[in-house]
Amino acid sequence: MKKSLHVLLVGLLVGSAFILAPASNAAQKIKVGMAYDIGGTGDKSFNDSAAAGLLRSKKSLGITAIEVSATVGTQSERETRLRFLLREGCNPVIAVGYRYADALKKVATEYPNISFAIINDSSIDLLNVASLVFSTNESAYLAGVAAALASKSGKVGYIGSLKPSQFDSNELGFIAGVKATNSKSTVMVKYLSSASDFSGYSDPAEAKVIALNMISAKVDVIYAAADGSAAGTFAAASGKKVWTIGSDVDQYLMATDSQRKNMLTSTIKRADLATYDFIATSLRGSSVNDVLDTQQGIYGRLYTLEMGGVELSNSGGFISKFKSKIGAAKSSIISGKIVVPTTGQAK
Repeated sequence: MKKSLHVLLVGLLVGSAFILAPASNAAQKIKVGMAYDIGGTGDKSFNDSAAAGLLRSKKSLGITAIEVSATVGTQSERETRLRFLLREGCNPVIAVGYRYADALKKVATEYPNISFAIINDSSIDLLNVASLVFSTNESAYLAGVAAALASKSGKVGYIGSLKPSQFDSNELGFIAGVKATNSKSTVMVKYLSSASDFSGYSDPAEAKVIALNMISAKVDVIYAAADGSAAGTFAAASGKKVWTIGSDVDQYLMATDSQRKNMLTSTIKRADLATYDFIATSLRGSSVNDVLDTQQGIYGRLYTLEMGGVELSNSGGFISKFKSKIGAAKSSIISGKIVVPTTGQAK
């Protein structure tokens, strides 16, 4: 990421925590709309993470909020939820997850004076929509370091939902981390669907088949970066001498007792920090509109390892013995000594 963007972003931070803006009279006039995806709060995933950021905003910034959740998951339902928030006078409005993209683009086009944000999506080319995305390549690199250190066979696996976009380069970062740690390691990569087929986001049965095939090929660490499909990977590894790595949130918190025994770590996207940052910026009368893609006209903010926007979980304590080497890699990424790939082929 360019140094100028680092300076702009780091100015909002103290360590990995966002600066707390004091509550003001302006805050009392701001009503934030939060549209959660299916599952709502209590999902131990992105919804809960975004909710934590909203709660922090209520306590420290003094804003009010209206929260809604998708239940059946159709685009028409998501659109209805967004329009409800607008009728209630919400501005800004935050949508949780890429599945809101189509509905949000339609609504935001009709309301150019309303400030919107979408978490974990970078497809909406509107000035009034902030894409809150994460440098997953950096946390995936650290996961690759952990995988190479934990593997006994020297064979690790990566299962993705579909080919990564510019701001979702898990595979590249993971392979780079594995190879930098053990150049003799091999990485088996499989995707559940093509770029035009989104079934890979929710196909745990196919993920389980792929994971079992990897295990048969002596793969003993599998990074499950396949959204809702990852459950199939965890099920396949349960009871076997195989480590799994979760993604997006701390999957250890969602796993069964038997699955937790296999869960080495998870790469985490801090939706709570992104939510708080967006609300605090709105309170100051400004917008989160860093340029993410000049050609596509995408604006928002990329939350990096340096900002604490992405990280590895230590639930279960299984990566504690690798702490020094993972920490060294993290420091090197932040300093710029290690440049984690985002495009092209990992080497």
